[in-house]
Amino acid sequence: MNEPVLYELDGGVATITLNRPATRNALTEMEVVDALVASLARAQADLSVRAIVLTGAGPAFSSGGNIKHMRDELGTFAGNAARIRENYRRGIQRIPRAFHELDVPCIAAVNGPAHGAGCDLALMCDIRIAAESALFAESFAKVGIIPGDGGAWLLPRAIGLSRAAEMIFTGTPIDAQCALAWGLVSRVVPDAELLAAAKELAARIAVNPPNVLRMSKRLIREGQRMDLPSLLELSAAFQGIAHRTEDHREALAATFEKRPPNYTGD
Repeated sequence: MNEPVLYELDGGVATITLNRPATRNALTEMEVVDALVASLARAQADLSVRAIVLTGAGPAFSSGGNIKHMRDELGTFAGNAARIRENYRRGIQRIPRAFHELDVPCIAAVNGPAHGAGCDLALMCDIRIAAESALFAESFAKVGIIPGDGGAWLLPRAIGLSRAAEMIFTGTPIDAQCALAWGLVSRVVPDAELLAAAKELAARIAVNPPNVLRMSKRLIREGQRMDLPSLLELSAAFQGIAHRTEDHREALAATFEKRPPNYTGD
């Protein structure tokens, strides 16, 4: 069987591809969870990685939970209520935790349906670009369950409480243009141009100093739970670090010398 998740590094951009097209890139199998979490940890540990593009193999981004396994009570869905709770905590919930600790900017290239946990996976990324064929659904209610992987936290922060409640309570999919109007994605592109558009954006991110990118993302993350005075204190500390990096000096020199900068991460 093919690797469940593919990892490719090119010019500071890591492309991570869910590689289970036969299950529409379902997320609940432990080997998929393990591989995705390991790929995120690999990118986090590699200071040469300045941006990530996350996408799915085949016609779907991710179908979320494997409903055949739900029906047959296998894997994550096996056992009594206490066991299922632990299965979620030790399984798919490791994915949002890994994303929450990820300092590398991440772009979701949503190449098709993103349902249930697949929609939430896209929300875990910092930026979302959708193919015209993309569909987004918080479809948990349609199979008689609740958002078990953080969707109730992620979705209202992306599109507001009222629209998030509509998506969660109805389970009705929205198309790419609706997702754009609601602010769930930042742009919609033709299917054939999706990966190129995501990589082009990643490359524009990756030309900037890697430590600045990671600290900036951390400020955005912490700002979701800090008050303003606390965030300002953290910003001041990070700024002190940034001002004494070689990359800051290189940025200034390149500006005055009217040439492209060469950042090293120092």
